[in-house]
Parts: sequence; C-alpha cells; structure tokens
Amino acid sequence: MNLNQIVSMIMNTLMRKAVNKGVDAGMGYLSKGRKPASTAAKTPVSDGKTAAQAKAGRDMAKRARQAAQITRRLGR
Repeated sequence: MNLNQIVSMIMNTLMRKAVNKGVDAGMGYLSKGRKPASTAAKTPVSDGKTAAQAKAGRDMAKRARQAAQITRRLGR
C-alpha cells in the first residue's frame, strides 16, 4: 500500500462516521420535533399530535436507522 491509499482509506472512514452522525442527528430531530423547553412544558402535545403518534414516529425513525445500518453491513 502506498501513502495515497492509506490516507484515502482513513479519510473515507472519517467521512463515513461524520455522515452517519449527521443522518442520525437529523432523524432524531425530525422524529422528536424538538421545541424549546418552555414551549414543550406548556404544550404536552405539539402540532395536534398525540403522545402515541409521537412515540410511533420515534419508533419508526429507530427502525429506519436500524434498516440503514443493516443495509450498510450487507454492502460491505
């Protein structure tokens, strides 16, 4: 292996980790619908959603992350 291949391999690993963290953060943001603490305390249910619907959305996001992880493993 030459130096170019080693650097490329390290950069690919770092970029993959960074992108995965960004995707996870984005999915968490979308599924939880984060609001400021003061607003969240006043309104237990935001945007007309019930607590059950919010939990279902979080569960769906978790399953989507797991499916993406399995797909990445199969692609290796």
